[in-house]
Amino acid sequence: MSLLRAHDALLLDLDGTVWEGGRAIDGAVDTINAADLPSVYITNNAMRAPHVVAEKLQAIGLNAADTDVVTAAQAAIDLAAEHLQPGDPVYVVGTPSFKELAAAAGYRVVDTADENPKAVLQGLDPEANWAVLSEAALAIRNGASYVASNLDTTLPDPRGLLVGNGSMVAAVVSATGVTPVSAGKPQGAMFVTAAQRVGAQAPLTVGDRLDTDIEGANAAGMPSLHVLTGVSGHIALLEAPKEQRPTYIAEDMRALNEDPAILRPGAQGGFTARVDGNDILLERGYPESTSIEALRTVLEVAWSMKRPADLIRPISEDAARVVANWW
Repeated sequence: MSLLRAHDALLLDLDGTVWEGGRAIDGAVDTINAADLPSVYITNNAMRAPHVVAEKLQAIGLNAADTDVVTAAQAAIDLAAEHLQPGDPVYVVGTPSFKELAAAAGYRVVDTADENPKAVLQGLDPEANWAVLSEAALAIRNGASYVASNLDTTLPDPRGLLVGNGSMVAAVVSATGVTPVSAGKPQGAMFVTAAQRVGAQAPLTVGDRLDTDIEGANAAGMPSLHVLTGVSGHIALLEAPKEQRPTYIAEDMRALNEDPAILRPGAQGGFTARVDGNDILLERGYPESTSIEALRTVLEVAWSMKRPADLIRPISEDAARVVANWW
């Protein structure tokens, strides 16, 4: 039985999992379309409205509606509702779509701290400058509650990792001494909301980032597949704290069609791993053995150790060959 057949819905991250900079990641579209399961797209990117995200998904060949998209901007507005009444003024650091969502929720979006906003909602906005962040800081110092859509410090892009919302939030935190509550991943609420939308009882989360996608899935009590197509690579997996460890590990989403037993940490590909001091020795393997097989072999040992291994030491030709590709 494939991993897909063990679940009734897919909860999918976007950046680094389904696409990168709007370009579909190899194997993602075909796998999702062939899955014949409800798919909900969960993104910490608060820059785009759900219908815009759905249109972009359609453009790369996926059958997605705006109701299939859960954004961190939506989650931030839901979280802020705990402190607000309809008609309350709010200051939004974010794109026009974020401000439109806040207005649609019944709040009065203001442009200055002088209008005494009850809350500051902050999402990633490429146009946000010193003046915008300063108004947010003034409002927070005047008593406004502070909600961030997410705290991702970076944003994957074909050119590399760009500055994320968490890095912009850090400037406001530095100026105010106030840490925001975060609505997006790794909070479990977004995952629960996504599963409820499609009535899923056994959803699987798929993501590329341990500190958001995988930690969020664990917080929601859901199994997860980590794919090596985005932010968190082999080394991050080896050093991952318990709350950031995925159930399954794969190169990309095509692994959804594989046996789940193979995708779990454990010896495979002819490799063996053992502890030597605080190092892990990776031995044996075959000429056809792969990097991901070696990684799963080492992870079983690494995650049983009290602290992260100091070194992964390949002591066979095949082990050295595959470890050379780890990042």
